[in-house]
Amino acid sequence: MQKLQFPTYQFRFKNSENKVSIFDEIRKKFIILTPEEWVRQHVVRFLLEEKNIPKSLINVEKVLKVNGLRKRYDAVVYNSDGSIYILVECKAPEVKITQGVFDQIARYNLTMDAEYLMVTNGLNHYFCQMDYENEKYDFMPDLPQYATN
Repeated sequence: MQKLQFPTYQFRFKNSENKVSIFDEIRKKFIILTPEEWVRQHVVRFLLEEKNIPKSLINVEKVLKVNGLRKRYDAVVYNSDGSIYILVECKAPEVKITQGVFDQIARYNLTMDAEYLMVTNGLNHYFCQMDYENEKYDFMPDLPQYATN
């Protein structure tokens, strides 16, 4: 798999029926390794190891309803009160991060109300803090360290 713009992490892999799978620490199972999954697993490790977010507060690939349609978010980090701290959108490395990707995460966030957004293709990372009062998001160089309440 392609080298990404994250620190180097150790992952567990297995081969089955000529398909490589990667172990997902959050879902506690092996997932078929696609380019997008490679990015998602790096994001999970980044949140755990670089941002010190407890594993129990991270959720991966769950369905949400947006305007009556079933969509699937890549990763969410919760606050201890159950509100959403970070909403993450992952794309495969070959997918360019365009305004359309930001529109996608903004639509998801209409129902999620996250404090922060992260958009990445593993090579380029974008971090935003939501400004609900002014109905916009402000770009920032990195996500803040997780602080226990």
